[in-house]
Amino acid sequence: MPVFANQKMIRIDLKYGSVYIELYPSKAPMHVQRIIDLANDGFYDGLYFHRVIDGFIAQTGDPKGDGTGRSKFPNLEPEFNDIKHVKGIVSMARASDPASANSQFFIMLGDAPHLDENYTVFGKVIKGMEFVEMIKIGDKKENGKVKNPDRILSMKVVDDFEEN
Repeated sequence: MPVFANQKMIRIDLKYGSVYIELYPSKAPMHVQRIIDLANDGFYDGLYFHRVIDGFIAQTGDPKGDGTGRSKFPNLEPEFNDIKHVKGIVSMARASDPASANSQFFIMLGDAPHLDENYTVFGKVIKGMEFVEMIKIGDKKENGKVKNPDRILSMKVVDDFEEN
């Protein structure tokens, strides 16, 4: 899925560099809109990557920083699609209830076919994956919980790679 002119992207600024995420509104319109709305509100600025499992995922979007937080908005119904959970894919996190996605999301650090059609994919890292791979890894024995985790410096909706 190529980036089209006038299609919005997400830019996540990390201490390591900027990460650009192509959005898939035709595959997950409600989830894409939620991410855009929260990014525009500054919701993600300063949030931690609280769960990072080497070769699996880097998860963020929790204002509590422990995996239990959410935004002020209601949870979303699932928009499962045919996009595979491979390295660089961005997908919504949720609890066991498929309709519990809210604000948390994860970036794939490897391939995980068992997530396919069970979590809503809404985008893909198209630039800056090397910076995602620098995010501090959590303790495997504690399900990826990170001590002194890296954070999102800012997360914005942008039109192109040059915008700051």
